[in-house]
This record gives sequence, C-alpha cells and structure tokens, in this order.
Amino acid sequence: MILSTYERMIARRYLLPGKGEAFIFLVASISLVAVMLGVAALVIVMSVMNGFRAELFDKIVGLNGHAVIQFDPTRPVDWRQVVAEAKRTPNITSAVPMIEQPLAATYNGRAEAVLVRGVRMQDIAPVIGNKVVMGSLAGVTPGSGRIAIGSRLAEALGATVGSDISLFSPQGQTTPFGTVPRIVSYKVAAIFEIGLYDYDKQYVFMPIEDAQTLLLLGDNVGMVEIETTNADKVGQILAPLGDKLPPGAVISDWRSMNAQLFQALEVERVAMFTVLSIIILVAVFNILSSLIMLVRAKTRDIAILRTMGATRGGLMRIFMVVGTTIGALGTVAGLLLGFVFLFYRQAVVNLVQMVTGQNLWDPSIRYLTELPSKPDPIEIVVIAIMALVFSFLATLYPAWKAASTDPVQVLRYE
Repeated sequence: MILSTYERMIARRYLLPGKGEAFIFLVASISLVAVMLGVAALVIVMSVMNGFRAELFDKIVGLNGHAVIQFDPTRPVDWRQVVAEAKRTPNITSAVPMIEQPLAATYNGRAEAVLVRGVRMQDIAPVIGNKVVMGSLAGVTPGSGRIAIGSRLAEALGATVGSDISLFSPQGQTTPFGTVPRIVSYKVAAIFEIGLYDYDKQYVFMPIEDAQTLLLLGDNVGMVEIETTNADKVGQILAPLGDKLPPGAVISDWRSMNAQLFQALEVERVAMFTVLSIIILVAVFNILSSLIMLVRAKTRDIAILRTMGATRGGLMRIFMVVGTTIGALGTVAGLLLGFVFLFYRQAVVNLVQMVTGQNLWDPSIRYLTELPSKPDPIEIVVIAIMALVFSFLATLYPAWKAASTDPVQVLRYE
C-alpha cells in the first residue's frame, strides 16, 4: 500500500496521542496488547504441542524403533535369517533382535513391576549409552550378572549402582508340585534416564544371552526391532519384507503401537489452535472499535481534508494503515514475547510451582520430565499472517466510513 507524503503524515499523527485523545490512544494500546497476547499464546501453545509430539516420538521410537517383528512363542523361528532378510530390504537401516518380558523386581523389601529387555551388547550403547546418569555400561556384559535400570525404578526400589536386585520369572523348573518361579539376583551396573516417566520406571536392560538364560528361551528371541530411513513411510518400506517372514511373525509399526496417543495429541493441537485464534479475533474487534472512535473524533478533520482535495481512496488508505500498523506492532511484540517465554519456559514453570506450592509438571502424568518446545517456522508465519489479515479486515469498515464522510453536511452543522 503506497501512501503519499501527506497521507503518511496524517497516519503518523493519528497513531500518536493528540490533545484530548488519551482515551482513544488507550483503546488503541489495549488493542495492540490484545493482539500481542493472542499471537504469543498461539506461538507458545503450538510450539509446546509440537514439542510434545517431537519429544514423545523421539523417545518412544528411539527406544522401540519404527517397527517390531514379533514372533509366535510356540513356533521356533530362525531369527538370524529374519534379521539378515530385514537388513537386505531397501531403506531399512537396522534390525535388532531382542527379548522383552514383564517381570517383577525386588530390593530391600520393595517390589516393582518391570519390563526386562535383553539386547545384544553392540545394540545397548546406541539406545541408552548417552542417557546413563550413574555407573557405566562397560560392566554390562554376558554372564557378568550386571544390568542397567531406569532412574525412576531405582528411586522406587531405593537401589543405586552396586545394589543387588532380584528378578522374578514365572518360567521356572517344572516339579511334581507345579512350576517353581525363578529368582535371580543381578547387580546394578548403570542407571539411565530416557526422559519418559513410564520407561524410566519400568525398563531393565541386560545382555540378550542373560535374558535367554533367565527366561529359559534357549537361543530364541521374542522380536526384531526395525528402523527405517523415513518413519512416516514405514508401511511402504516394510511391505516387501512382510511376504518373506516366517509363519506366525507379525509386523507392528510405531503408528499402530502408539496410535491413540499421537491421535489425541493431533486433535488437541487442532483444538487449541482454533480456540486460541479466537483471542486474536477479539483483539481485532478492539482495533475495529478504536478506529470507529477515531473516525468519530476526527469527523471535522476529515471534512476539512476532503474540502482541501483529499480523495476517498486517500482517506481509506490512512485509516487502513493506522489499524494495520496497530496489528503489525502487536504481532511483532507477540512473536517476541512468545519466543522469550519459550526460552525461559522451564524457569517459568518452576517459578509458578514455587509460588503456588503445586507440582504442575508431574512426570508420571505428563510422560516427559520437562516442558518441551519445538517452534515450527511455517506455523509461526501462518500465525503472523493470520493476525495481519484479521487486523487489515478490521480496518475496512472504519476506513470506508471515513471516506464516505460528506464534508458539506459536517461543516454545515459544526
């Protein structure tokens, strides 16, 4: 929108407080603040929702892979052949055999349900190697009787590095009186923290050979974890492999295993965007009302400008620029406020918790240990454009009203 020199001068004067126009300026300032808060709220909420999805995806997929091939325990399977076939399939980057079994763990009279995962030594480090907070994975070797446990599980059991915890397996020796459960003691060599409460509370890692011995599986494994080059196209990538699997083998990808969780996040994300967009809409109505008040206050000035040769288009441009400038300043301020809040988000959460005395971020409920954030540049641009478009639309009626002013009628009665 190109303005002439006098149009820019008048628009600048209308944006600044004039004598006796403090109330109009106050309403315009409130409009700017409302736009700022609406834009900031959208940026913050959408970034946090994106962060939730990204963190959950990275941690869940990082621990469970993009898909798993599960075997029928009643049928013997050559899992090494399955692993080799999976690695030969295009776009599959890794195939990791593993054992996963829910058991019970005890230490010092405390008992917790755990999920024992047996993995080959070369596959343990990539999963939890950089997440070890105490101890070392160097001691977790086949036959050593050493394991790695999650940090929340360690807290629940009261265990630390060097503690001996007992694992109960219902698959024990058969006697005339029934099956006797196996109770095997293991020494904690490392404590890891993945960042997902449920995983840190349940998982126990050990060499796959020790898991086979504990569960009396011989040389069998329970599943093969698959990772691909593109998680979003995992179905297409695994389609050729499905025809080559032995009978009883079933492929489950990350979408089917966590469908409800990610669908709920997506629905909540869309709902929050829609609801919070109303805040910007309310702010735009404030711009509308402030411009209507400005037009009413400047009716005599508008009439004089018309008699001096100002065109209807020129007057429309003046008031459109005034309203759009308020929206643009509010949008920029909202983006800055949103980015500052996201940068200090965890400090804000901690401050609110300290002031209120309430635990606002319970990892057992929120899954994650910290408030996540992942700003999406495309979404931020959409939010900014939406705020600017709404602000522009709010200027049309006041600008048209100003341009429609009849200077003869106004000056005759004033």
